Amino acid sequence: MYYSAHYRTKWHDTDGDGFLRPSALLVYMQETANIQCREYGMDLTDLHHVEGKGFLLSRIMVKVFAPLHAYEDIEVRTWCIDNKGYNFIRCFSVYRGEEQVALAVSHWALIDISERKMIRTTDFRRDFPYGDLPDETLLPGRVRIPADTKMETVGSRAIVYSDLDFNRHMNNTKYPDMICDFLPSMDGHWVTSLSLSYLREAAFGDTLTVSRATKDGDGEGYLIRTTRPDGAVCLEAEVELSVL
Repeated sequence: MYYSAHYRTKWHDTDGDGFLRPSALLVYMQETANIQCREYGMDLTDLHHVEGKGFLLSRIMVKVFAPLHAYEDIEVRTWCIDNKGYNFIRCFSVYRGEEQVALAVSHWALIDISERKMIRTTDFRRDFPYGDLPDETLLPGRVRIPADTKMETVGSRAIVYSDLDFNRHMNNTKYPDMICDFLPSMDGHWVTSLSLSYLREAAFGDTLTVSRATKDGDGEGYLIRTTRPDGAVCLEAEVELSVL
């Protein structure tokens, strides 16, 4: 069982090769979840300002089977996994007609903002559609870059107004495009796999140091880490590219 929404992709969502940017793909997925929450009586703005709670993405694994382009009609499906503890699991699937073009599994924490503590899934039940994991191999574990990996500093990235969510931190959907900004080249490439572990928040005014390493194995794969000036790691990620 799932909830779905339909969109027509925008020309402004695409990159120099006409491929849908990975951040835009995450926006379509998460906007579908946001719309579902609103239709089920859980407006996220009210959740934040009235109930004093907020969802934080801890990690997500995305698989892209084919690139999307401008002005294509897509259906985005989302559903929750019934779970215990503090881990809210939400899945996404994207279709172009009958073709499945992307699949994602995400882990979220619900935070009591004033007390800065996590809320159990059993203490926050909603009558959402629940389903099964689409693929056990997609269940995202934390990205762990081995300690002996030689990471190269490839630049810095200031957190500015256009990055912010209403917590005044960098919105999680901004990170995929930021990662692509620091890859050797995106010309003729599209992202086929993306695994993101969000470890700490990047606040307005922070300047992150971005480090990169090449993954072992076939294809074009990279490890990415972003670090705050205080040395705290904000993000560790793995990305795989393909060439058309």
